[in-house]
Amino acid sequence: MFRAVARIFRTPDLRRKIGFTLGIVALFRLGSFIPAPFVDFGAVQQCLADNAGTSGLYDLVNLFSGGALLQLSVFALGIMPYITASIIVQLLRVVIPHFETLYKEGQAGQSRLTQYTRYLTIALGVLQSTTLITVARSGNLFPGSGVCDQLITDPAWYATVLMVITMTAGTGLIMWMGELITERGIGNGMSLLIFTSISARFPGSLWSIEQAKGIETFIIVILVGVVIVGAVVFVEQSQRRIPVQYAKRMVGRRTYGGNNTYIPIKVNMAGVVPVIFASSLLYLPALIAQFSASSDGSAPEWVTWIQTYLTKGDHPLYMLLYFLLIVGFTYFYVAITFNPEEVADNMKKYGGFIPGIRAGRPTAEYLDYVLTRVTLPGSLYLGLIALIPLIALVLVGANTNFPFGGASILIIVGVGLETVKQIDSQLQQRHYEGLLR
Repeated sequence: MFRAVARIFRTPDLRRKIGFTLGIVALFRLGSFIPAPFVDFGAVQQCLADNAGTSGLYDLVNLFSGGALLQLSVFALGIMPYITASIIVQLLRVVIPHFETLYKEGQAGQSRLTQYTRYLTIALGVLQSTTLITVARSGNLFPGSGVCDQLITDPAWYATVLMVITMTAGTGLIMWMGELITERGIGNGMSLLIFTSISARFPGSLWSIEQAKGIETFIIVILVGVVIVGAVVFVEQSQRRIPVQYAKRMVGRRTYGGNNTYIPIKVNMAGVVPVIFASSLLYLPALIAQFSASSDGSAPEWVTWIQTYLTKGDHPLYMLLYFLLIVGFTYFYVAITFNPEEVADNMKKYGGFIPGIRAGRPTAEYLDYVLTRVTLPGSLYLGLIALIPLIALVLVGANTNFPFGGASILIIVGVGLETVKQIDSQLQQRHYEGLLR
């Protein structure tokens, strides 16, 4: 293992790619601490200290921005607008036939879809930055009073416009940096930036647990975290391999086909997307209730009910809805991203078949049968992993953030495994043993 790591830095091309990636990551983290124009940085830091661990409604976006959201920095929106735009464009393939046609056109069509994703990212950046500034002006960004109501120093319209432009430009810059890493660095750029944002919060979360509950609870959390990481790695690597055989065919004087392969169906084919969907959907009632509350502190009954049951994750009703939404969204997303009929048609076109299954419609039905049953444990696994931080919220304490669970651990493990595999393949191309054996 250590010899393989040493070979990485002895290989000029690989060393240059890793150095470039680390440099972009350092710039990305630097931008997370640069405040946007007309933001009182001292007041923001005081509000963060007074409301540690109680961000609640904005915790998911703050997670993907590495804490930059609640600091109102130039990179406050982080990579979240791009993630949202990518998911929307992917889902629109089902609704808009033109998008599905572009997807099947190959590299040219993919480039067009990528361009649409960029435009939508900028539009979402404008929308989200305007919402964030409005919430900060109203004093609802932090559940406090006094100094937390005066985070923005200039109430003029031009100040708001400049802040929106700055935060939107920060989103565009992050998107460009991610694409640079993909082209010139190592790994997927967008995924690595998300990985960096989430990892940056781990030390603070663990330290807050140690400060709040003591060294014994801290050690238990570390041990539980190691077990959870091992379990996530095991499930993320698990897959159901469906054997496929290709018949031999003659093209001129050459023989093609006749080989055996398999279709890998992962236990968790949906990744972290269902967790993001479920979290975003559960945030909507709380967001509506927040803007519906009157200035004198009184609120309608439905607002009080939402604030009681659907705002904090420590209520059983919230946990149950969260779990059921994740299971439902997992089936929905897998049905969109994996089309058994398309896979069966492609196999039939190139002379492939599953042993014991006729080509065509029987193959599609068999793939759908396997996919439905493999998705069930995958959806339950996602739901349980997502509930870990909420359960820890009850057991460990309300003022601590449990890092080993939810979207954070899924992204860190997934991106880490993918990046290590890419480094390993690059080493093997240069006739080395590689990192993985």
